[in-house]
Amino acid sequence: MRADLAIIADLINRGARVLDLGCGEGDLLAHLKTDKAVNGYGLEIDADNITTCVNKGVNVIEQDLDSGLDNFADGSFDMVVMTETLQSVQAPDQLLEEMLRIGRECIVTFPNFAYWRCRVHLALKGRMPVSEHLPHSWYDTPNIHLCTFRDFEKLCQTRGFEIIERFVVDAEHINRPMINRFPNFFGTFAFYRLGRPH
Repeated sequence: MRADLAIIADLINRGARVLDLGCGEGDLLAHLKTDKAVNGYGLEIDADNITTCVNKGVNVIEQDLDSGLDNFADGSFDMVVMTETLQSVQAPDQLLEEMLRIGRECIVTFPNFAYWRCRVHLALKGRMPVSEHLPHSWYDTPNIHLCTFRDFEKLCQTRGFEIIERFVVDAEHINRPMINRFPNFFGTFAFYRLGRPH
């Protein structure tokens, strides 16, 4: 299993009800079902990924995240997960609110546009960076709402989302001492566990 998915799996309790938004090939849900007896569902739009999920025994629903989550009742899940998808949806703030409406908590991961290599690239070349963690050119990227860790935390503060836990890693998904000291500068990806507004 991918390193980022292993980090997420560690944050999910045994027997939890889990919804994975943009579940891809269902690796996380398949692992959680086997190792943690999780009752999980995935939302996915890609037909090939849906077929792979079904072949793995993963419950999957074909759905575009930009159409919202109105088909789920309040409090349907213990945890709603969205991995490296936040920056590619039309209204990330609204989707986060929906995630915390239908789930008691949510886990969100995304790349950091304030990572030092991005800053240097912009400063020296004057062009949008293309890197391992942001691999697309500006004209063909699915990432339409790039943000920094500070941007995201400001949104959480504004909307009243509780940041229960934050885990910041490098490109290899390893947490290092310097990242903890200056996360918005040295962190490549962040994992946020959020709770409902108070």
